[in-house]
Order: sequence, then structure tokens, then C-alpha cells
Amino acid sequence: MPRLSLLLCLSALSGTLAAASPEVGGVRLWNADDHTRVVLDLNQSASYKLFTLANPDRIVLDIQGAEIKPGAAALVPLGPVKGLRSGRQGRDLRLVLDLNETQRVKSFLLPPAAGIGHRLVVDLFDPENAKSTIKTVPLVVAQAAESDGQRKVVVAIDAGHGGEDPGALGGNGSREKNITLAVAKELAALVDQEPGMKSFLIRDSDFFVPLNKRYELAREAKADVFISIHADAALAKSAKGSSVFVLSNRGASSEFARMIANQENQSDLVGGVSIGDKDTTLAKVLLDLSQGATMEASEIVATNVLTGLKNIGNVHKHEVQRANFVVLRAPDVPSILVETAFISNPTEEKRLNDPEHRSNLATAIVAGIRDYFSTSPPIGTWYAANPQKARQHIVSPGESLSLIAERHRVSIARLRTENSLTTDTLHVGRVLKIPTSS
Repeated sequence: MPRLSLLLCLSALSGTLAAASPEVGGVRLWNADDHTRVVLDLNQSASYKLFTLANPDRIVLDIQGAEIKPGAAALVPLGPVKGLRSGRQGRDLRLVLDLNETQRVKSFLLPPAAGIGHRLVVDLFDPENAKSTIKTVPLVVAQAAESDGQRKVVVAIDAGHGGEDPGALGGNGSREKNITLAVAKELAALVDQEPGMKSFLIRDSDFFVPLNKRYELAREAKADVFISIHADAALAKSAKGSSVFVLSNRGASSEFARMIANQENQSDLVGGVSIGDKDTTLAKVLLDLSQGATMEASEIVATNVLTGLKNIGNVHKHEVQRANFVVLRAPDVPSILVETAFISNPTEEKRLNDPEHRSNLATAIVAGIRDYFSTSPPIGTWYAANPQKARQHIVSPGESLSLIAERHRVSIARLRTENSLTTDTLHVGRVLKIPTSS
């Protein structure tokens, strides 16, 4: 073989061998309510060993045959992690996490998902909370009785994605996890202003919560309704409008619903859930749901919320959509998922970053929730004890008398009579009395 050809072959072989070595391309930290997550981005799957050392406290990771990208070990201290050092242990890459205090450690590898590559995840837990997986808000707070002896209904609000899972990305860099948290906080603030409601945020900052934990937290808080907030992306940038979904265990109502459910159900793979965390109660949950009461209530909530969203802009689907969303599987809590808009649409991405538009979205959702509890008040709640006060409607931007009448299932004539209206012109903020029958 000519010398030049031999050199070329050796060069190609060298490049192949180099590419076969695992490489740590970056290291990231996330804080959750009950743990700190360390994420190592890898170019491929890798074998590793992990052990802890004391005095001082540290975690040692030996990644077989791996290299580390220059600068990848630089990180800002967070939580119990003081810093990261790298070195060699024979042919292996050794990474040392220096800690402020002893931690209970859990680690696992994640395969590529939704555009994110291989990852090695190390979760650090406070040993005093060793049995905890997600910290919850005390139930006494969520279900506190009011001064008149009637409790407020609890609205569980789930900001989709979070932490390691950014959700969909907008063309101008917006992340779905940030948009959903902003809308969720706005919604919670409006819910807490209602005389008969109290909010419960599934997450109130940028951390990841597994899908099954989201509805479990809602159940633990004894929520009366569960609202999951999202802002998805589509291949076509022209796709626009809001949509509302409920759970279906009999297949999706449309190809669009199936697509959205598949995307949202990928959250655990992206956010980082180990095999040991998989939900093993799915069959029982779906069996419970087959009884129908919760699903019927979810349908009513969804219809009311969709009506509210129609008042503030375009909707992508004019009917409630159905698909098998993991996050909606609570067997005894009416649950809906709201796709507020398409973050992939440049115009809608801009609106989602506008506080005024997010406030309008939250107002529309609250209106739908209020209408649901006004017509279906749980026993022992403020809504059950105050039917006349509950059957009121605060006029929102874009609402007309005909739309309000349709939403509350009363005639326009009865609505005019009940409120002594001489014109159909309505001013934003006006409180209308809703008649008890048409």
C-alpha cells in the first residue's frame, strides 16, 4: 500500500477511535424543592462508577474511557454543591463533586429524547428527607376552612415542564417552561382573589416534577380541579390558537390530540425519570376512570374554559379534544390540559411574552373554573353555601351578552331582565347576576 494511502487510513482509524470515546460536553445544576440535580451531557452512553467520601464530603464519578470538553467542569455553586473537579483515574475520567454537607445520592443514565442527547444524572437529597420524593404543601393550608365555616375550593395549577425539561422552544428563544410558569402564577393570583377559591401551585419555580407526581400532588392537596398549563410547538409555524384537552382511555379524538399527547408524555424522558420511578398504577387508574364521573366533570370544566378562551382570541380547535395524557390521570380530580398558544408561531410567541396577554389568558381560565363551580358546587364549600353570590359573572375583555348567556346556559332575555339592562353593551369589570333558570 502506498505510504500516502496508509497515512490516510491510519488517520481515518484514529478519528473513528477518538469518536468512540465518551465525552462530557457540559455539566448543569438544577434546584428542586427537595433535591439538587447534577446533569452531565454526554455524546453517547457510558459506563460509570459512583461512590461518596467524607471529611470533606464529596461524590466521586469515574466514567469509563471518557474525556471532558475544555471548560465543561466550570459551574456556579448551587445548593449543597460547592464545585466540580476533573482528573484522570488511569484511562477513566474522574469527576469530583465537592459538597457543603452529606447527601443521599441517586444516579442513572438517560437516553436521547426530544432533541436532548445522552445524560448522566446525579440527584442529591438531604438525608433528613430520605423518604421524600417531592415536597408538598401542608394539606391544612390548602383545605383551610373560612370564617363562615365554608371551605374554599382548591384549584391545583400545573405549570408544564420545568428544570431539565424546557418544553417547546420558540423561534426567538422563548422556553415553554418559563411561559407556563408565568401563566400559572398569574392564574394563581386571580384564583386567590375569588371569594370561594384557593390556588395550589404544583411548581412555583424552575424545577422538574415527574408527570405522575403532578397529579399525585394535586390529590394530596385535596384539589377540586386540576389545570395543566402548556404552550406547545408545531412543525407549521402558521399553526395558532388555544386548545383544551381532557383524558381519554379509548384513543385520541383527533390526530392533533394524539400528537399533542405524545409530545407532552415525553416530558419524563426529557426531564429525567429513572426506570425505578415508572408509574405502576396505570391500569388501576384507568379502571377507576372508566366509571366516568371524573371524566364527565372534566368535560364540563374543559368546555367552560374553552368558551372563555374563545372570547380572547383564536382557538385551534373549537371542540374539547381527548387523548391519553399521563398528567390527567387522577381518578378523582376533574382534570384538563390547556394549550394556551403555539410558541412556534412568531406572533403567538410574542403574545405569550406579553404580561397583559398572559393576564387575559388567566382571566379566561378563571372564568371557566368559576362557571363550573357555580353550577356544580362541592358539598361544604363556599359555592354550595352562596349560590346567589356564586352565580355572578365579571365581564372580561371581548365578552358579549350572547356569549355570556351561552356559557351560563341561560337566555339573553333572562340575562337582560335579571340585570335591568337596557342595552347589550357591556363594560369590562361589570358584575352580572346570572339567573337560576332560562
